[in-house]
Amino acid sequence: MYNGNSIGVVVTSYNEEPFVGEVIETVPSYVDRIYAVDDASPDGSWEEIQRVAERLNADGERDDTAEVESESESEPTHAVADGGDNRRVVPIRHEENRGYGGAVKTGYERAAADGIDVVAVMNGDGQMDPTILDRIIDPVVAGEADYAKGNRLLYRDDREGMSTFRFVGNAILSGLSKFASGYWTISDPQNGYTAISRETIEELDLDEITDEYGFLNHILTHLNVNDCRVADVSMSAIYGDEESSIRYVPFIRYVSLLLLGSFYWRLKRQYVIERFHPAALFYSTGTAGLAVGSSGLAGSIAQAARGRGGFTGALASILTVLVGLVSLGVAIAMDAEENEDLQCTWYEDSAGREQARTEAAAQSVQAETTGSGSDSESESVAAAGVDGVAAGTGTDTDTDADAGTADTTERGSDSNADSDTETEPDSNLEQPAEPSPARSFE
Repeated sequence: MYNGNSIGVVVTSYNEEPFVGEVIETVPSYVDRIYAVDDASPDGSWEEIQRVAERLNADGERDDTAEVESESESEPTHAVADGGDNRRVVPIRHEENRGYGGAVKTGYERAAADGIDVVAVMNGDGQMDPTILDRIIDPVVAGEADYAKGNRLLYRDDREGMSTFRFVGNAILSGLSKFASGYWTISDPQNGYTAISRETIEELDLDEITDEYGFLNHILTHLNVNDCRVADVSMSAIYGDEESSIRYVPFIRYVSLLLLGSFYWRLKRQYVIERFHPAALFYSTGTAGLAVGSSGLAGSIAQAARGRGGFTGALASILTVLVGLVSLGVAIAMDAEENEDLQCTWYEDSAGREQARTEAAAQSVQAETTGSGSDSESESVAAAGVDGVAAGTGTDTDTDADAGTADTTERGSDSNADSDTETEPDSNLEQPAEPSPARSFE
């Protein structure tokens, strides 16, 4: 459990035999269930998943048995063969390769069926730091977002481990995904370190979302159409010795066509079928203006090259392109404003997070010191009152001619007067308060 929510993690695997076992083993202890999904890997990934799952589940059973034996009149729990049981690791294997999206959807469906509140995804290649899982799930657990994802592009320090080729590719896909999804402040759509609420899983039509690697881009469009709030969480890029199974040329071609189709599907659903919005008109005008103007300009240039003039046609084409650009800009502004409330950004770099923790601790210590100082001052005032009463009733008190030393002499007289009696420490003194805990999320 984490802040009152049950947490599940889907670990996807395809040819990740050297890494997937360690990924499962390093999942934080507050995670209630791990769904290790092997997408029909031809290597030994499935055997590695089974080996680690058997060991971790056996350790969990021993812990449960010890806990049950320590409680009197307790009834032991019984495992259920369908996986909805007390096992922490649930191994799942596809009989046929379905793709990355298919593996994630399998994990989502099993977790939702088990009643898990928040479901995160960690790929089996070891590129996702398990120590920051709490930061990924925090927006969803806190109710600030329905879906959260990592972002490696926000800060220079976070993308140090990313090659120039990967950075440029991610930046291009980020721009295209903004059009397709409508989340104009969300970037790094290829980041698979995500978290989603059970309610959102149940609302989405998972069958309509692709099973391929374009799943991460495609699900953003479906989230937007369902008015789901998405959070971007900064994180660092981690790359090791793993080899990507993605063939980049087919991948870029496939994802580009997928995003184009998603874009028009979203506009039709949001701005035409459900209700008419001027953004649809401006998008259409902008697209037509750019297409007609660009083709006309190309034709005019070709005519000029053959010595047939073409100046008037080129001028008209340029004006058409300008109208298209203006219309497209207006459409983007309208679209961004319409979806502004669906975007929740948690932009913090590592230095900012550390500074926030330091400031919170300093404020806690300062508050504690102030409280202790007030208590000490109150005790001093009370002691002075007691001394005054003693002096008024005839207690022997040495006086000093110097008024500035009266307090010191008075305290000395009190000590002499009380020397015949044994003093006891005041058990009613208030002890310093415990430091307040740091905030549960940044």
